[in-house]
Amino acid sequence: MIIVNDLRPGTTFEYNGNIYVVLDVDRNKTAMRQMIVKVKVKNLRSGVINEISFTGGDKVDQAMIEKKKMQYLYDSGDALVFMDNNTFEQIEINKDKLEWEMKFLTANLEVEIMMFEEEILGLTLPEKVELQLVECEPAVKGDTATNALKNAVCETGLEVRVPLFIENEERIIVSTIDGKYSSRA
Repeated sequence: MIIVNDLRPGTTFEYNGNIYVVLDVDRNKTAMRQMIVKVKVKNLRSGVINEISFTGGDKVDQAMIEKKKMQYLYDSGDALVFMDNNTFEQIEINKDKLEWEMKFLTANLEVEIMMFEEEILGLTLPEKVELQLVECEPAVKGDTATNALKNAVCETGLEVRVPLFIENEERIIVSTIDGKYSSRA
């Protein structure tokens, strides 16, 4: 059990049958009443972010989230297959749970799978990944008055805006946080 006064960003806990990770904590203590602890949380099962209010001294169950390093293997149609590099055990995760992450997954990419009591909650991508461009607009000569960008499509289907000097079939580095171009590979 964790006292809500001790919650910090990054802490995971179980509450009302859901598993949450703490994003932010706001404590409000006045002289006339008990402390109110407002916790901004992300539901690890649904991905929904909301705020929960507790009275100071309330307790919640701690959720032990296991993180396993795994390698992305392939797309099996309605699921994605990952393999543990130590035990060679393979698991499948439904595509509907990984809509954002699929835009960055390439063969043999190392990711962290988050699990709670054998239930797969999702995965954590590296901060930046290397992707190859499969389609790129031609640069327009003289269009350099400002920081000019053009549209490009990566091998995973991700659409990004890249600088004019980037050519088709080139490898680029993309941020997995916002899906934006970072640099040449």
